[in-house]
Amino acid sequence: MMPAVYTPTMHRATVIATFSRRMRLRLDDGSEVDARIKGKRLKPVCGDQVDASPLPDETDWLITAIHDRNNELARPNTRGQVEVLAANLDYLLVVAAAEPKPDWFVVDRYLCAAELMGIDAGVVFNKTDLIDELPEHELRAYRRAGYDVVTCSAETGDSVDRIRDLLDEHCAIIVGQSGVGKSSIINHLTGQDLQKTSGVSEKSGEGRHTTVNSVMIMLPDGGVIIDSPGVRDYAPALESSAVASQGFREIRTSGAGCRFANCRHLREPGCAVKEDVETGAISPRRYESYKRIINLTEQLSSGRY
Repeated sequence: MMPAVYTPTMHRATVIATFSRRMRLRLDDGSEVDARIKGKRLKPVCGDQVDASPLPDETDWLITAIHDRNNELARPNTRGQVEVLAANLDYLLVVAAAEPKPDWFVVDRYLCAAELMGIDAGVVFNKTDLIDELPEHELRAYRRAGYDVVTCSAETGDSVDRIRDLLDEHCAIIVGQSGVGKSSIINHLTGQDLQKTSGVSEKSGEGRHTTVNSVMIMLPDGGVIIDSPGVRDYAPALESSAVASQGFREIRTSGAGCRFANCRHLREPGCAVKEDVETGAISPRRYESYKRIINLTEQLSSGRY
């Protein structure tokens, strides 16, 4: 008699945590399993839908395929390749704070990525307990562009409920500089100390990285949020500098009134965007951010970055 051949049962699962080449999966029945990846070409990320099957005589499962993604949050790396950070999102929440010093250009780059992904986004300014005055000039520009804006203190819990309302029933990602309090916000939203937290480095004034791997966390009132490692900088992965204007809502809208259909909103005559910048209808700093993204994208494409 021929020995029985093991035929694995394939399951569809969601990647809920990444640890280099190891993953944590949530199956359709709600149970969770650890998994490895078949081969070196597959590169699942948090939010991916994958095919996986249990390995015989092991507790690990094996990921064999990744389903088509609705979208990707990505960035270019120093080797000129695109690195995908998360997939299948429908909301992006970028956090700035009273400390470390806010880098609004990083905020803009994340919002640009959200626009190009076709998803909604919001801006949170955390640690309001540490300052007397809010950066209203910057926050007003985001409100005027149509983004959700929340000011809060994860330390005191002030206005964190407003963030919970934004995330309700969404598959969201929370991003921002290291040390702005993303993990503290998540801990407050869940009512548990799920994520490690750390303060700002006294020596550098910058945040310390506390989230080593991306992880998807279920929120008590519905929805999930992916916590990703904090960054010193971020740039969206653009196909070319020509699409940069599509990542800025106010520039995209104003650009419809430009003299030339292919206007880059830099030095062209009759540019409606530049006119709106001069009158203050478009934030000059947001416009500077737009120009920086164009320059960065051109540097990356030419290998000069």
